[in-house]
This record gives sequence, C-alpha cells and structure tokens, in this order.
Amino acid sequence: MQATEFLVLCEVEILKIIFSGGGTGGHIYPALTLLNTVQKKFPDAEFLYVGTKQGLESDIVPKAGVNFTALDLEGGFERHFTLKNIKRAANAIMSVKHAKKIINDFKPEVVVGTGGYVCGPILLAASLMKIPTLIQEQNAVAGITNKILSKFVTKIAVGSELALKNFPEEKTIYTGNPIRDEVLQAKKSDGLAEFNFTADLPIVLISGGSRGARSINNAMVEVLVEWQKKSAVQFLHVTGKGEFDSVQKQLAEKNFNFDDAKIKIVPYLYNMPQAMAMADLAIFRAGATGLAELTARGIPAILIPYPFAAENHQEYNANALVKVGAAKMILNKDLTSEILSAQLKEVLENPVALQNMSAASLTLGKPKAAEEIADLILGLAK
Repeated sequence: MQATEFLVLCEVEILKIIFSGGGTGGHIYPALTLLNTVQKKFPDAEFLYVGTKQGLESDIVPKAGVNFTALDLEGGFERHFTLKNIKRAANAIMSVKHAKKIINDFKPEVVVGTGGYVCGPILLAASLMKIPTLIQEQNAVAGITNKILSKFVTKIAVGSELALKNFPEEKTIYTGNPIRDEVLQAKKSDGLAEFNFTADLPIVLISGGSRGARSINNAMVEVLVEWQKKSAVQFLHVTGKGEFDSVQKQLAEKNFNFDDAKIKIVPYLYNMPQAMAMADLAIFRAGATGLAELTARGIPAILIPYPFAAENHQEYNANALVKVGAAKMILNKDLTSEILSAQLKEVLENPVALQNMSAASLTLGKPKAAEEIADLILGLAK
C-alpha cells in the first residue's frame, strides 16, 4: 500500500454541527455557548449557524467568528388565525426546501436549535433527512416552535424542571440553561476594580435586558434619588441604549448628583460577568438566560417579569425562583418606585434574609449545563 493511500484511509472525518436560534439574545447566546463548549472538546470541528437576515443573530454570530447563513423567513406565527399566518406558512414550507439544501451542502452530524421561529425549517428538514437533532428550551413554558419540533427531534434539553411537562418524557432531559464561561469565572475583585466600587457596601445591579426596560428605568429614577441620600448602598444601573438619555434627563430634573461614586448609570454593559460577580442583589427581568446566570452565581433577585413575553413565560420563570425563596417578584402592572424601594429595604436591611436568598438561588443553579448539553450533542453525532 502506498503511503498516500494509507493516509487517505486513516483520515479522520471532521465533526460538523449546525446551530440555529434567533430573534433575541436569549436564543443566540445559549447557542454560541454550546458551540464554544463543543469546540473545546473538538477543536477541529466545523460549525454553521443558521439564522435570519433581520434577526440579531445576523450581527452577533459573524462577530463571534462563526460561519453564518440565513433563511428567508418573514416572522413567527401569530397566536390566532390571520391572513398573515397563511402567507407565513407558505414561506415556512419554502424555507424547509432551502434548509434541506443547506444541510446537503454542509453535511452535519447533528443539528441543534435553541429557540426562535428560524429553528423550525432547519430542524424539521434535518429530522426528515434522518439527521440527529436536539432542541434546547430555556423557559419554564415552551415556545410554540419548540412544541411543534418536539414531535420530530431526537432529544430535548430543558432549562427548567417546569418545562418537562411540555415535552415527550422519553426524549426530554432537565439540564439547566448553558452559561458563558466568563460568568462563572469572573471574581468579585474583578468587578470591584472594573467599576471602582467598594466591598464595604452592598451592590445592587439593575438591568432590564440588552434593550432596557422602561418600566424598571422609570421606577428606578425615584429609587436612586431616594437611596442616594442614605449613602449605604451602591448601584450599577444598566438602562439600555435607547433609554439612557431619558433616565439621565429625569434624574437631572430631580437634582440627582451624577458625581456620586456609589451610583453608576450606563447605557449598556459589555462586561456583565464582572458586574454579576460583585453584585449582592439584582433587579432584573425574568429572561431564562439571565436567571440561569444569577442562580449559577447565587445572586438574590427582585424580578419584574416582562408582561408581553410569549405565553407569559417570564412570570413562570420568576415563580420558579420565588417558590424556593431565591427571589422576590413584582408584576410589571404593580411596579412603582415606592413598592420597589420597599422591597429593596426589606432585603438589604436583613443580611440573614439576603444570605438565605443567595443559598436558595444556588440550589437552582446549573453551572455545568453547557457541558451536559454538549455531551448530549456529541452523543448524537456519528
């Protein structure tokens, strides 16, 4: 046998995986976390990310250095009969044909979806082509796309125990939600140095998500003005880029002291892991990824669920934490600066209660979720 023939016979097939998830960061970042976890195990693996042109993934994924291609989809289905749904159904059928071509060209061993309507065509096509598939559902209440796909896919990994009832028992596993390594590795000292805070006073981290939350921002204006006079707490308030100017204007009208080193107001955080590492309490929406990161670090929280989330899933997400004593919840319709300030006082002025909330939060944390799901993905590969 010639040496070249021997090398050809011994050549190892490269692992290829398609990831798909879109619409919001809550679908995109878990996919990228899983991709990076698999890549650590198989550095030579090849990946393709399938999204839409109009979704955040078209910007985030290429910047992460991942090969990206888009399906031409017009949007998800509305939850009642409309003429628009008929048009979108026809568009989705055509997208399955396009998805089959993507799969034929890339030839993946596994296809993974982390949510959003873009997952529908690519995972359905893969299932029909007998290629192993996995969906990762982050929320306590499953999205409509994942509910449909659950009848076709090979495995389902859920981020909440409450979601188990939404899927076939024989193919569903409770893993928790994948968390970025940076969130787990960041140290409190990193955050204190980054934001020039002190360890002597409690630190409250406020964020309504990457785009901000107007109701939280408006309530926090009065809270910051009130608590600035107490000089006993430090605040890092992330307003969202679109809300920053409005918050600044409202605070200025109330003679807020912007030079106070104990209160920092920023439009966006690129270093959220460091902020979480130093936080003693968080005021958050109840998106699944954010809650997974909070519980992995054992951060107590006051949660204000986004009221227009599909199937009201954020309220269910928040309830899972409230039930074990890891969080307090204020419904968006009930949110006022007075109620929020009272909740802050109740928690921050009782160190024992804060410690108990932290311990309860850790019981829900799943810091190894990405590893577990990556092993499921690899187990599906040939």
